[in-house]
Amino acid sequence: QVQLVESGGGLVQPGGSLRLSCATSESIFRVYRMAWYRQAPGKQRELVAFIYSGGSTNYADSVKGRFTISRDNDKNTVYLQMNSVRPEDTAVYYCHAGLGVRVYWGQGTQVTVSS
Repeated sequence: QVQLVESGGGLVQPGGSLRLSCATSESIFRVYRMAWYRQAPGKQRELVAFIYSGGSTNYADSVKGRFTISRDNDKNTVYLQMNSVRPEDTAVYYCHAGLGVRVYWGQGTQVTVSS
């Protein structure tokens, strides 16, 4: 059974930083595209950023220049470094692994940006 185990969510003040982590199995991590999505209350789930096994990345316009997605191939872990966070970044953040029609989701981790 494929598992994506997320950690790192919590409460952070506007302008602060937070790092999310998502660990999975080597068989998934080596070939799947890894991504972070988020879903705010009353809104649709949206793509935040993704990274391919080769390291190329892409970001939603709303987080460009503030968030960085990266991967540690030794730990089979993908990270989302969130800097200069804003109240509108408040959401449940989900880790995602995708390869064609095969997709897996993490359980989600809450990020709340508030003073």
